[in-house]
Amino acid sequence: MTDTFKRITPEQAQAMREQGATFVDIRDPNSFGAGHISGSTRLDNQNLGDFIAAADLDHPLVVVCYHGHSSQGAANYLIGQGFSDVFSMDGGFELWNSQYPEHVARASDE
Repeated sequence: MTDTFKRITPEQAQAMREQGATFVDIRDPNSFGAGHISGSTRLDNQNLGDFIAAADLDHPLVVVCYHGHSSQGAANYLIGQGFSDVFSMDGGFELWNSQYPEHVARASDE
Protein backbone atom coordinates (compact mmCIF):
# COMPACT_ATOMS: atom_id res chain seq x y z
CA MET A 1 0.00 0.00 0.00
CA THR A 2 0.99 3.60 -0.38
CA ASP A 3 0.84 6.45 2.10
CA THR A 4 -0.84 8.78 -0.36
CA PHE A 5 -4.28 8.70 -1.95
CA LYS A 6 -4.84 7.92 -5.61
CA ARG A 7 -6.85 9.97 -8.09
CA ILE A 8 -9.33 7.98 -10.17
CA THR A 9 -11.86 8.64 -12.91
CA PRO A 10 -15.61 8.09 -12.50
CA GLU A 11 -15.22 4.97 -14.66
CA GLN A 12 -12.65 3.54 -12.25
CA ALA A 13 -14.84 4.58 -9.32
CA GLN A 14 -17.85 2.81 -10.81
CA ALA A 15 -15.82 -0.39 -11.20
CA MET A 16 -14.73 -0.09 -7.56
CA ARG A 17 -18.34 0.58 -6.51
CA GLU A 18 -19.38 -2.66 -8.19
CA GLN A 19 -16.66 -4.44 -6.17
CA GLY A 20 -17.98 -3.01 -2.89
CA ALA A 21 -15.77 0.01 -2.22
CA THR A 22 -17.07 2.49 0.36
CA PHE A 23 -18.04 5.92 -1.00
CA VAL A 24 -18.03 9.05 1.16
CA ASP A 25 -19.38 12.41 0.03
CA ILE A 26 -18.03 15.56 1.68
CA ARG A 27 -20.44 18.05 0.12
CA ASP A 28 -22.89 20.09 2.19
CA PRO A 29 -26.18 18.52 3.41
CA ASN A 30 -28.38 20.30 0.85
CA SER A 31 -26.24 19.24 -2.09
CA PHE A 32 -26.05 15.67 -0.79
CA GLY A 33 -29.83 15.63 -0.29
CA ALA A 34 -30.42 16.92 -3.80
CA GLY A 35 -28.41 14.04 -5.24
CA HIS A 36 -25.56 11.71 -4.35
CA ILE A 37 -23.98 8.50 -5.54
CA SER A 38 -26.27 5.66 -4.51
CA GLY A 39 -24.98 4.01 -1.35
CA SER A 40 -22.59 6.81 -0.42
CA THR A 41 -22.30 8.22 3.10
CA ARG A 42 -22.10 11.96 3.78
CA LEU A 43 -19.11 12.81 5.94
CA ASP A 44 -18.73 16.01 7.92
CA ASN A 45 -16.97 17.12 11.09
CA GLN A 46 -19.90 15.88 13.20
CA ASN A 47 -19.83 12.23 12.09
CA LEU A 48 -16.19 11.86 11.02
CA GLY A 49 -14.97 10.40 14.33
CA ASP A 50 -17.73 7.79 14.44
CA PHE A 51 -17.12 6.91 10.79
CA ILE A 52 -13.40 6.40 11.37
CA ALA A 53 -14.00 4.38 14.56
CA ALA A 54 -16.40 2.01 12.76
CA ALA A 55 -14.50 1.75 9.45
CA ASP A 56 -12.36 -1.05 8.09
CA LEU A 57 -9.20 0.98 7.49
CA ASP A 58 -8.02 -1.41 4.77
CA HIS A 59 -11.27 -1.37 2.77
CA PRO A 60 -11.15 0.75 -0.43
CA LEU A 61 -12.56 4.22 0.24
CA VAL A 62 -13.58 6.66 -2.50
CA VAL A 63 -13.96 10.34 -1.53
CA VAL A 64 -16.33 12.52 -3.57
CA CYS A 65 -16.90 16.29 -3.54
CA TYR A 66 -18.37 18.71 -6.08
CA HIS A 67 -15.67 18.74 -8.78
CA GLY A 68 -12.80 16.60 -7.44
CA HIS A 69 -10.73 19.26 -5.67
CA SER A 70 -11.82 19.25 -2.02
CA SER A 71 -11.90 15.46 -2.05
CA GLN A 72 -8.12 15.41 -2.51
CA GLY A 73 -7.55 17.16 0.81
CA ALA A 74 -10.11 14.94 2.52
CA ALA A 75 -8.51 11.82 1.03
CA ASN A 76 -5.11 12.95 2.28
CA TYR A 77 -6.59 13.54 5.75
CA LEU A 78 -8.14 10.04 5.80
CA ILE A 79 -4.77 8.50 4.86
CA GLY A 80 -3.38 10.32 7.90
CA GLN A 81 -6.13 8.76 10.04
CA GLY A 82 -4.97 5.26 9.14
CA PHE A 83 -6.90 4.38 5.98
CA SER A 84 -4.64 2.52 3.57
CA ASP A 85 -6.60 2.43 0.30
CA VAL A 86 -8.06 5.90 -0.37
CA PHE A 87 -9.13 7.38 -3.69
CA SER A 88 -10.23 10.87 -4.75
CA MET A 89 -12.63 10.87 -7.70
CA ASP A 90 -11.67 13.38 -10.38
CA GLY A 91 -14.58 15.46 -11.63
CA GLY A 92 -16.51 14.89 -8.41
CA PHE A 93 -20.23 14.38 -8.18
CA GLU A 94 -20.92 16.74 -11.09
CA LEU A 95 -19.03 14.52 -13.54
CA TRP A 96 -20.46 11.33 -12.00
CA ASN A 97 -23.99 12.72 -12.33
CA SER A 98 -23.44 13.41 -16.04
CA GLN A 99 -21.97 9.94 -16.69
CA TYR A 100 -23.99 7.73 -14.32
CA PRO A 101 -27.35 9.42 -13.63
CA GLU A 102 -28.88 5.99 -13.06
CA HIS A 103 -26.57 5.59 -10.01
CA VAL A 104 -27.66 8.83 -8.34
CA ALA A 105 -29.99 8.81 -5.35
CA ARG A 106 -32.13 11.88 -4.79
CA ALA A 107 -34.05 12.94 -1.70
CA SER A 108 -37.30 12.24 -3.53
CA ASP A 109 -36.16 8.62 -4.10
CA GLU A 110 -35.46 7.81 -0.47
